[in-house]
Amino acid sequence: MEHELGLTALFNNYLAGLANAILTIFHITAEHPERPWENSLVIELLVVALLVLTVAVLRSSLSVDKPGKLQHIFEMLYGFFKTTVDEVGLHHGSQYIPYIGTIFIFILSMNLIGIIPAFESPTMAPWVPAGLAVVTFVYFNAMGFKAHGIKYLAHFAGPVRFPNALANVAIILFMLPIEITSVLIRPLSLTVRLYGNMFAGEQVTNVFLSLTKIVIPVIFMGLHVFVALIQSYVFFLLTTIYIAGATAHEEAA
Repeated sequence: MEHELGLTALFNNYLAGLANAILTIFHITAEHPERPWENSLVIELLVVALLVLTVAVLRSSLSVDKPGKLQHIFEMLYGFFKTTVDEVGLHHGSQYIPYIGTIFIFILSMNLIGIIPAFESPTMAPWVPAGLAVVTFVYFNAMGFKAHGIKYLAHFAGPVRFPNALANVAIILFMLPIEITSVLIRPLSLTVRLYGNMFAGEQVTNVFLSLTKIVIPVIFMGLHVFVALIQSYVFFLLTTIYIAGATAHEEAA
């Protein structure tokens, strides 16, 4: 069993029955029924709670005349999201910002919470990035169907067309497995990239924290912050690109 964080211990001491009851609904048995809560899930729930609290505080203090620091931060984030969406070429990109913005802030928060000694980044656990990748996969395909209807399936036949019908059939049969494989591999790519980099970064940081005193750990904690930002941005950018590809009209023509 993994090293149990203090917060996870509290969950296992007082909420083990709740976790087992939820798992039973899905016909799942915990590996350790007496301590079913895992660090990654507990910290992920903590991040969700902190973000909900932040949004509640932000909502209650919104002001046009005198915006606070928190409002300024979120307005800057929105501007960053809008600029990225426009640069990628995502048509009507504002409607997708709630999802891609949320995924960026959520991943960044989970990545950064590992800096606090009492916690660890949930993205170190492979199923957390995998869950985010699967949700993103479902989302960009759903947006593709929303934009094009059933014609979205033509996206998997490739963009090249010839005057000759037989040539068209041949190119479609050739492109179909390539395009399907390309789309299906995206969740794996998102998962491995986020999990691999965060796991490696966390391990390096922990090693140097245990071997040295002050200066070197600060340097590697700074590196951890840098990796956390980059990996959040990469996931966010790839998600934006995937949505743009799924919703572009020229792709489904």
